[in-house]
Amino acid sequence: MYDALYARQSIEKQDSISVESQLEYCRYETHGEACMEYTDKGFSGKDTNRPGFEKMMNDIRAGKIKRVIVYKLDRISRSILDFANMMEIFQKHHVEFVSSTEKFDTSTPIGRAMLNICIVFAQLERETIQKRVTDAYYARCKRGFYMGGRIPYGYRLTNAVIDNIHTSMYEEVPEESEQLKLIYSMYADTDNSLGDIVRYLNEHQIKNLRGANWNTARISEMLRNPVYVEANIDVYQFFQSQGANIYNPASDFTGYNACYLYKGTVSTSRKQSDLSDKEIVLAPHKGFIPSKTWLACRIRCLNNRQSTKTCKPKNSWLVGKVKCGKCGYALTIRKAKTKWGRYFVCSQSGSRGSNCTGAGCTVYADVLEEYMLGAIRERLSEFQNLSCLSETGEEQRHMTKKIRLTQIEEEIEELLSKVSGASGVLMKYIDEKVSKLDAERKTLQEEIVTANVTDTEGRLKQITNHVKTWETLSFDDRQAVVDTLIKVIRIADGNIEITWNI
Repeated sequence: MYDALYARQSIEKQDSISVESQLEYCRYETHGEACMEYTDKGFSGKDTNRPGFEKMMNDIRAGKIKRVIVYKLDRISRSILDFANMMEIFQKHHVEFVSSTEKFDTSTPIGRAMLNICIVFAQLERETIQKRVTDAYYARCKRGFYMGGRIPYGYRLTNAVIDNIHTSMYEEVPEESEQLKLIYSMYADTDNSLGDIVRYLNEHQIKNLRGANWNTARISEMLRNPVYVEANIDVYQFFQSQGANIYNPASDFTGYNACYLYKGTVSTSRKQSDLSDKEIVLAPHKGFIPSKTWLACRIRCLNNRQSTKTCKPKNSWLVGKVKCGKCGYALTIRKAKTKWGRYFVCSQSGSRGSNCTGAGCTVYADVLEEYMLGAIRERLSEFQNLSCLSETGEEQRHMTKKIRLTQIEEEIEELLSKVSGASGVLMKYIDEKVSKLDAERKTLQEEIVTANVTDTEGRLKQITNHVKTWETLSFDDRQAVVDTLIKVIRIADGNIEITWNI
């Protein structure tokens, strides 16, 4: 039997002790007796999946080793569970354990207790390092640094300097971006499906310039990616409505920069289409897909969660648009043997791990459909006498008003959050400030409605005609009208909040 010397180094750094130096310390403990060296270079101590460690453990089970010597405890394990399992095997095979710098004696209860205490702190250190790395990663994300990964189709990498730090950023590849512009423009037309686009590309021999085959999954991924969009205030409001965490203020969304979408630090969603708790950061590169086109495609992708091809008339033409105002998840149709027949329920209510108690009221499908048809007719009547904005300068002023409206709403929300702990003087100031902001908000809302961009005036006229003949429309046509007019309907405790696309 012989002594086993074990050394591990995860990465080579100037301030870390090398494997060779660790073994030198360990050899001193052998006092010239026979020994075998086991090493792992480039392996973390978070688990025991290390070739050198596994070979040593096999030799212990074979009865070849009488003592294991390490430079320091955390060289062999940083996990409490792994360390406990390892010590159980050591005791079973009568193997002593020695830390050359910490001088532990595992033959005594105090020595074993001290080992356990040290391994707790070793695991704490590992978890602290992981937390620092994660925090540093997201800090760099929010500053627009390139974080690695696959380069999106349509871009190449180019060198850049951001905040005096050398990094990389995306640069448009014209040949690839032209193909993406075609794909986006086709999908923005509701007459084209993903399958239609793939067939068109193949029939016209439009090849993917990176050698991959066009398929619906790949195209769908491209259509959801905000890395291509010319992000303006409409894009900001879209992500805001979807519950995303937006790092940049609304005033930065000028229609030049594209966006990065990150999973976030606390996101638990398993759905690609679910944007709640995702992180949105303006990217340093320029987008090349107009916001209007990108939003039309992105909203269609969201609606595909409740595909019109799988919805039958016995369900509802509102399916996919109605959300729970409490948890944000979709309300789905349930059937019952009552005079109402159909009603909406929260898809998360009652599910494992969900705290949602539902919308707080019974939502009968027939009643909601009748209410929404009335709301659609009322909304369309507001646009009958509106004229188009024809000048670019007018459109820019319109966008500036929308940015200011978003800023006002955020300022009001921040002021109201301070009401609970406010003194009399502060309360008076908050009341006056909120009243002033609210008056400005109402003025802007009226101006935006009056001067809303109506380049789809012909489309709205067609929709108005559809609504007039609603009873004769097919189920698919009704859903097409809803897709065009409505972004989302939220219901909670008897209140209905409609977010319109127009």
